[in-house]
Amino acid sequence: MARLLQAPPKFLPSEWDIANKLQRASAEVQKSQSERLTAESQRLVDEIEKTTQKTQSEVKKRIEQRREEISFWKQELDIKLDQIVHETEALLTFKTRLEKSLEGCKEPLTIAQKCLLIRQRRTGIDLVHDEVERELLKEVEVLQEAIALLERTLEQTNEQIRLNRSAKYNLELDLKDKFTALMIDDYCANVTRNNPDMRYADNTVKIEGSFVSPQEWVDFSKINIEKADKQRNNSLELQVLAENVLSQTASDMRKQRELVDVAFRNRVKEVKDAKDNLETLLAMVMDETVSQEKNIAALKKAIADKELPVKVAQNLLEARNHRPNVELCYDKVQYGLINEVQEIRANVQRQVEMMKDGGKCGAERELKGLGRRQLSLEEEIQVKENTLYIDEVLCMRMRESAHINNF
Repeated sequence: MARLLQAPPKFLPSEWDIANKLQRASAEVQKSQSERLTAESQRLVDEIEKTTQKTQSEVKKRIEQRREEISFWKQELDIKLDQIVHETEALLTFKTRLEKSLEGCKEPLTIAQKCLLIRQRRTGIDLVHDEVERELLKEVEVLQEAIALLERTLEQTNEQIRLNRSAKYNLELDLKDKFTALMIDDYCANVTRNNPDMRYADNTVKIEGSFVSPQEWVDFSKINIEKADKQRNNSLELQVLAENVLSQTASDMRKQRELVDVAFRNRVKEVKDAKDNLETLLAMVMDETVSQEKNIAALKKAIADKELPVKVAQNLLEARNHRPNVELCYDKVQYGLINEVQEIRANVQRQVEMMKDGGKCGAERELKGLGRRQLSLEEEIQVKENTLYIDEVLCMRMRESAHINNF
């Protein structure tokens, strides 16, 4: 207890001086260190500020360059998009033309096939494989080939339109992404320290796996442009092909149609000439029939006219056969009467044979032959009239209703 109440030890004045000096020296050292640190900190702040400003300036410059690069490729994509849209519209026009041309082939083909079918109704010798039929068969072949060619070209056109739309879709997606990227970089170019909505964004400096390299970025747009160029060139080539197909098919169809029409006109003329000749022959046969009927009537009258002279001669002979005794003489009178009867009978027989059809050139046989010939000619004229009705009325008029147009 006595120890606890002892007074603290007292220092010597020299110790007090030394302690004060030490405090002052330590303070001065600390102050000097602090001043150096402050100066170094200020220098570091200034250096970092300059570096930051320089970096920000470079970033802004790079952002501007990037904006220009994006704008360049966006402009290239816009050009290719306009081109592919234009070519697609042109192909759509060709598609419509091809469809109309295909539709336009159906009626001529149907008419040609109907003409072939109707012409089977010709009868007799007129059911012939003539030039008209050959040209009609060729016309059917030409039309079928034209339809097949137009269908193939239409399929190619539809496929090319699909490819164009695919290229257009890729260009539009690329353009959409370029537009978004440009909007973001525009925003970035205008961001300053003074923006009130600045905040920290965590994990932004990490490069994830979805990032692509600048070269991959350029190659992506290049590929889209190259695909668009390829489809555009294919479209241009297809348009030339389609134009040639439309022109050539119309030309071939029109040329063959003219050949068929010429064949029809020639055939109609031939049939009319044949019909005129048959009608002339018919008139001649009918005149000859009248003449032969008159000849038969004349022969019959001549035969009838010989009955009385025969009767007279026979009566005279009968009377002279009753001469008595030696008067029953075979004299010149008797000889003459017998010759007269025989001669009249022979002449009558000749006239009968001339009239009857038992002989080679009997008048009645010739009359029957003229009748058969008249009937045959009338039937043949009906055949020709039927042929003319089929070719001139049914077929040619039906063909006049069909037109081959350029589409």
